[in-house]
Amino acid sequence: MQIAIVTGASSGIGKEFVRQLSYCYPWLDEIWVIARREENLKQLQKRIDAKLRILPLDLRKDSSFFTIQKLLKTEKPHVKVLVNAAGFGKIGKVSECTTNTIQGMITLNCTALTKMTTLCLPYCGKRSHVIQIASAAAFVPQPGLAVYAATKSYVLSLSRALRREVKQEGITVTTVCPGPVDTEFFQKAGGSLSFAKKVCMAKADQVVHKAILDAAGGKELSVYGIPMNAVYVLCRIIPHRVLLAVMNLIL
Repeated sequence: MQIAIVTGASSGIGKEFVRQLSYCYPWLDEIWVIARREENLKQLQKRIDAKLRILPLDLRKDSSFFTIQKLLKTEKPHVKVLVNAAGFGKIGKVSECTTNTIQGMITLNCTALTKMTTLCLPYCGKRSHVIQIASAAAFVPQPGLAVYAATKSYVLSLSRALRREVKQEGITVTTVCPGPVDTEFFQKAGGSLSFAKKVCMAKADQVVHKAILDAAGGKELSVYGIPMNAVYVLCRIIPHRVLLAVMNLIL
C-alpha cells in the first residue's frame, strides 16, 4: 500500500497539501490525514476523490503517537510522501505568553514533527519525499514571535541534517519556508499584521504547489515568492544584529 501522510490536515497549508496531493499523486492508495478536528477532515473527504484515512489525533499527546505507530506496524505501508504541517504560533513578547502556550508551540512545532518523522522514516524508501513546513521566520530571530521563530529554526536545522542522513536511501527532505500565508494562522496567533506582512502575503495553494514541485525535484528548500527569496539571501549575508535593528523599524 502506497500512501501519503499529512499532519495539520484540517486547515490551512496542511489541508491544501491533501487537496493537491490527491491529484498530483492519483495512484496513492490512501492519504492519511491527521488533525484534532475530525469534522473538518470528514468535510475534506467530501471535496476530493482520494481515499482518506481520517485520524483525529492531537499530536501534543503521547497517546497519538502510539496509535500511529501501531497503525504503521499493522498496515506496513510505503510512505511516499510525509508532510509535517501541524504547528501554531503566538504573536507577542515572550513575557506576554503563558508557559502553556510556549510549551505547546515547542511540543507541536518541534517534538511532534520529530516524532512523526522518526516513526515514518522506516516506511519510506527510494523516491519518498519528506516535506517539513518551517517558515521564513527560521532565517532570523523574530522579536514578538520569538518562540515560534526559534521552533521553525529547529525544523530547518533538523531537516537539513536529516536530508544528508537519508540521501543514500533515495529519500529527499525538503523544508518549506514561506513568509506570511493567507490562512487562519494569524487569527489564532493574535496581534495585528504589519504593512510588510500584508504586502508579502501569499496564497496557500501557490505555496503548496511550489513545495510539491520542489520536493519532486529533490530541492532542499522551497521558498515561495520574490520577497521571501530576497529575505533568505539577505539573512545569509547581513549580520542578524543589523537585520533585527531594521525589523524593529518596519515591523
